[in-house]
Amino acid sequence: MLSKSVLLDKIKEAAASVFPIVTLVAVLCLLWVPMQNDLMLSFLIGAFFLIIGMGLFSVGAELSMTQIGTHIGARLTRSRNMPLILTAGLLLGIAVTAAEPDLQVLSRNVPEIDTLVLILVVSLGVGIFLMLSLLRILKAFPLRWMLLGFYGLIFLLSFFSDPNFMSVAFDSGGVTTGPMTVPFIMALGLGVSSARSDERAQQDSFGLVGLCSIGPVLAVILLGFLYDGASTSAAQEISGYAHTVELGRNYLAELPESLKEIGVALLPILLIFLAFQLFSLHLGSRPLLRILFGLLLTLAGLVLFLTGVNVGFSSLGYLLGKQLADPRWRFLVIPISMVMGWFIINAEPAVHVLNKQVEELSAGAISSRAMGLSLSVAVSAAMGLSMLRALTGIPILWILVPGYALALVLTLFVPNTFTAIAFDSGGVASGPLTAAFMLPFAMGVVTARGGNVMTDAFGLVALVAMMPLITVQIMGLIASLASRRRALRAPEPLPDEYEVIELWEGV
Repeated sequence: MLSKSVLLDKIKEAAASVFPIVTLVAVLCLLWVPMQNDLMLSFLIGAFFLIIGMGLFSVGAELSMTQIGTHIGARLTRSRNMPLILTAGLLLGIAVTAAEPDLQVLSRNVPEIDTLVLILVVSLGVGIFLMLSLLRILKAFPLRWMLLGFYGLIFLLSFFSDPNFMSVAFDSGGVTTGPMTVPFIMALGLGVSSARSDERAQQDSFGLVGLCSIGPVLAVILLGFLYDGASTSAAQEISGYAHTVELGRNYLAELPESLKEIGVALLPILLIFLAFQLFSLHLGSRPLLRILFGLLLTLAGLVLFLTGVNVGFSSLGYLLGKQLADPRWRFLVIPISMVMGWFIINAEPAVHVLNKQVEELSAGAISSRAMGLSLSVAVSAAMGLSMLRALTGIPILWILVPGYALALVLTLFVPNTFTAIAFDSGGVASGPLTAAFMLPFAMGVVTARGGNVMTDAFGLVALVAMMPLITVQIMGLIASLASRRRALRAPEPLPDEYEVIELWEGV
């Protein structure tokens, strides 16, 4: 049912993603920033949990979430029932987002919004916009005008909303396009797009993730007008462990808590799938068992991932950021975060898929290497800007408004496919480690300088998700201009001197 080589490949990919962070932290703690031995050991154990958890989760999501999305999308298409398609999109969007690991990590770190409230509001936002996205595919609405309209509404509301909710709102849009949501949404979109027979149908399936990331931003901004606030747990400095047994018991105590949370989050997806299986899909025993086994692997992977994040990873990231904000080491904060951003994006497997996709779309005008370099520069710059905000308290809108304005203006000049891929690529850039380590790191920096965590630390994921919107579209614009130049330089075909002229034609 599962090849060992597949699992090993996924674990290697996860290790490649986590290893640069572990190496940088180890070097810092051994040479510059003193750290308690027990906290460092807890961090290393957490890194091991992350690697195994991400590996199991990646395999499980491919066996289950992608297959569920494909089967349900194809079945909804065959039904030709518009209300059913839209209702299913709403429910599936809510269910899948609630189980997204990046959202689980973010919700635990927000100190002024109840964890369950934030998860439900964000999931509802994704569900509504997944429904709108499927409607766009079926009716062939232009993507750029929907992006311009909804982002215009977001920035209009942002000038009247609670500042404590603004950064969290934009981060919510970034974390919902993660490793759980993206494969499912893309598979569902491809299935529904097959309902159209025109040549643009498959191209219109791009942009689905980009539109779905708008829903959480709007939902959390609107929540700020209604919600009074409730203090919940957030990433905090821990004092340490008396001995290794206490450390082990802390991990063991966290496992059932994570199992309960993830079990509840995955249950709606299982119930929706079983309902489709019973009344519509009727899959054979073998594919059904593969999907159920994939859901089990997804559950195990998420439990290990969240346990490693909550006990070992986030707490040390918070403490490291707090210590580096000391005047003696403050000059290291921005360059270290930029180096981390460079390695994080390079280690994301989905980035390499995106790079190859752009190379094929541009007919080689943009190489995958050039695309990868542009994304590395973009995410590195986003991390640097985020830490500059953490150190100085620059309002998030000062960066997001001009950044998104440039991204939206580019949509008027860039081929539609590149615009769709650009807005989808934000989810690729903001991977699990961004919320699991870099966000607590920024929270530690802000806490050390006495700033407001809600306004100054949050927004990091949003900046990471924003930068590819600009870089991918710029690369698309370059490809378009290069294509036009080639067309202008191409010589007109010369007449064939050996062409045979049929003199008797028509006789």
